[in-house]
Amino acid sequence: MPPTLASLVHHSALKLTVRAGEDRLDVPVRWAHVSELADPVPYMEGGELLLITALKLDAADPEAMRRYVRRLSKAGVVGLGFAVGVNYDEIPQALVDAATEENLPLLEVPRRTPFLAISKAVSAAIAADQYRAVTAGFAAQRELTKQALSDGAEGLLRALAAQVDGWAALYDASGAVVAAAPEWAARRAARLTAEVERLRERPAPASAVVGGGGGPEQAESGGRLDDRVELHSLGTGRRPRAALAVGTAAALGTAERYAVHSAIALLTLTTERSRSLYTAQQRIGAAVLRMLLAGEPDHARAVAGHLYGDLLDVPFRVIVAESAPAPVARTHPEGPGHGPLAARSPAASDTAGEPFGGLVEALESAAARAGEAVLVVPEGERLVALATDGGAAVSACARYATALEAARAEGGGGAEAGPGGELVVGLSAPAGPIAAAAAYRQSEQALSVARRRGRVFVEHERLAAGSVLPLLADDAVKAFADSLLRALHEHDATGRGDLVASLRAWLSRHGQWDAAAADLGVHRHTLRYRMRRVEEILGRSLDDPDVRMELWLALKATSTD
Repeated sequence: MPPTLASLVHHSALKLTVRAGEDRLDVPVRWAHVSELADPVPYMEGGELLLITALKLDAADPEAMRRYVRRLSKAGVVGLGFAVGVNYDEIPQALVDAATEENLPLLEVPRRTPFLAISKAVSAAIAADQYRAVTAGFAAQRELTKQALSDGAEGLLRALAAQVDGWAALYDASGAVVAAAPEWAARRAARLTAEVERLRERPAPASAVVGGGGGPEQAESGGRLDDRVELHSLGTGRRPRAALAVGTAAALGTAERYAVHSAIALLTLTTERSRSLYTAQQRIGAAVLRMLLAGEPDHARAVAGHLYGDLLDVPFRVIVAESAPAPVARTHPEGPGHGPLAARSPAASDTAGEPFGGLVEALESAAARAGEAVLVVPEGERLVALATDGGAAVSACARYATALEAARAEGGGGAEAGPGGELVVGLSAPAGPIAAAAAYRQSEQALSVARRRGRVFVEHERLAAGSVLPLLADDAVKAFADSLLRALHEHDATGRGDLVASLRAWLSRHGQWDAAAADLGVHRHTLRYRMRRVEEILGRSLDDPDVRMELWLALKATSTD
């Protein structure tokens, strides 16, 4: 530990005597400084033991001493050493009273003790403390490395918590707690999710200090009720991939700081190594996906092995996401080397990059916590994923898209707003390896509908359960409808009849003359005459079911304006 006033007082060679502030001798001393200035405060940093002989001070003036001692106390000076037998045979009572009033430790320095001896004692104690801290830091580093190699992140966190006499927790890329030591710390760490999210928005490396009560469960389990928590990002990319939290009762000392920095380095190394493995896993995933879409499920199973094998043994969903306006939906590959996956390799460097970073993290974190396999293949402006039907990853995808859509709506920008540009997601119906290509087409169809409707997320199964009418809102459909009905509208504008309304009534009654005429309030012969005029104007026969269908859809499309 660093030197204190008490350790200097007990130093046998210095012969110091305490004259005031006896109850504050346990304060650490950062340095011993000699100054005879009437106001040495501008040259102080705090934590010093100030040594004086009162060469330029009227130490017998009570008011002057009160002002002098008060300035020293406010500047953070931890003690005052007064040399007797130089300018004063003993410490003036005015100075003793002022120090007592401010509760500032006042040490009497005998004439035979030079100030240099005190400075050397402080310097030696500080050097010894630093040496002990460095030695302890190296020992902590060895222990942390040993635990990391034998027990992984969990063992490292246990060793770190013991080194700092506190607790430690590790967060994944989504901000969820994945490990903590001791066990009670998981609940404390979970309360810091918002702070971890804010930390992750900053470029790595980043750190922050937060504080606050730990809650009643900590008291019951031996945890602290008031702790200081340091948060550190892990990873070398633009966005941190994980975070470390360290909670202690007070600020970290030098040895504890060494231990924390060693833990950060080891966890970052583990993160970057995992990143390389993740890149290789993505390449395998891309190959598995190509084989599935090419209709080769047996080959896909062989390549997937234990990595994705479980995913191919249960019904799965295909997720397709795009980040910018795309051309007409692409179909599945015709075979190896064809289709959307043929000429592209997975994004090997950083799947956490925009615009798919949040979606990828949501999928993979949810799957990891649920123990599911998930296959994610980023490919330029498109991302393809396979996730277990009814599993955590599919649910996380829906929640992420819903939250993104709500955030964009609040911002007033619609589907085109938000970070990373326009993100649109389509989800297929459940399928197996044999039907993977059909599921891929379904997800593309759902994505196309989502983009046309200005939505972030559309599920293919919901399309069949809905209505075809929203699809008529497409501009091309409306243009066709306007062109088809224009001649009828122009006729009605002359006041020579109501052909559009009559056509709508007749079609809605499935060609039943009496019922349609009753709806219009006209005679059925009048309605028959109007329908002949419709055929003459359009040059098309109403006996043709295709014509009736096109006219009905045109009427529905124009009625949505």
